[in-house]
Amino acid sequence: MTSPTGASGAEMIDPFGRAITYLRVSVTDRCDFRCVYCMAEDMTFLPKRDLLTLEELDRLASAFVAKGVKKLRLTGGEPLVRKNIMHLVRSLSRHLQTGALEELTLTTNGSQLARFAGELADCGVKRLNVSLDTLDAAKFKQITRWGELDKVMGGIRAAQAAGIRVKLNAVALKGFNEIEIPSMIEWAHGEGLDFTLIETMPMGEIDEDRTDQYLPLRQVREQLSERWTLSDIPYKTGGPARYVEVAETGGRLGFITPMTHNFCESCNRVRVTCTGTLYMCLGQEDAADLRAPLRASEGDELLSNAIDEAIGRKPKGHDFIIDRATRRPSVSRHMSVTGG
Repeated sequence: MTSPTGASGAEMIDPFGRAITYLRVSVTDRCDFRCVYCMAEDMTFLPKRDLLTLEELDRLASAFVAKGVKKLRLTGGEPLVRKNIMHLVRSLSRHLQTGALEELTLTTNGSQLARFAGELADCGVKRLNVSLDTLDAAKFKQITRWGELDKVMGGIRAAQAAGIRVKLNAVALKGFNEIEIPSMIEWAHGEGLDFTLIETMPMGEIDEDRTDQYLPLRQVREQLSERWTLSDIPYKTGGPARYVEVAETGGRLGFITPMTHNFCESCNRVRVTCTGTLYMCLGQEDAADLRAPLRASEGDELLSNAIDEAIGRKPKGHDFIIDRATRRPSVSRHMSVTGG
């Protein structure tokens, strides 16, 4: 097996013949927001000693690049609140320069984008996902608890000015933003931004009742189809979204539907947490510890073997369900731990 810093090794193929080419790495479980569908307000975060160092995150991600990963997404929590995060981004950008990696990108809440957009662009980041669930400043404060809409808007503008393409992600929430969805789409497309709607996922204990939040995107799409002409298109970004083109706005609209129509049959993704735990499926608890082999040797053979063993256990799909009877999440860990 070759070293992650050398030539690419054999690609990773799971038990169902799917090539694993997309890695999402959470660099921190911390966030400067407390979105009501994602976190409890009084979250207890991991002790800093449990987190992989930036050097370990680099080595781990590089091991996956050597094994065929072409798209690498840094997530959190909020990745840009991790101290010295740009050292990691700049280091990982070497894989873009060699051609081993096709895309290095981030998912962010946008709060720190005005500060980092220029440097991200310098590192070869060409595309970002920004989470934005409402354009109403008061409702934005309500949903994020701690966020400021003006700051996020400034971050989006800074990213665009730096030449980075921005896609907005909005979680569709019944009784909160469902009426706003058409106007958000119109605004985003008018600004040259792609827009993706996401169903709320039953992950982690929160202060809200997800049965009250859940809004099926099939229903949203039917309502939007009464207003606009939606045409399915084959556009893909490597993630689970299915896209349509909106004739009247000229923009792209994505739907991520883990509840009503899962996307497992073409899943090419795995996730690594900030503690080095590899989850082969977002909606399953089965995981592999990569921190131990990472720290057990300066070489990468143990790490590579652990990755291979884990990919051999990747399941066919997830079993998300929002249980009205027990009101307990399908998966106990929070999304901020797994990586958004």
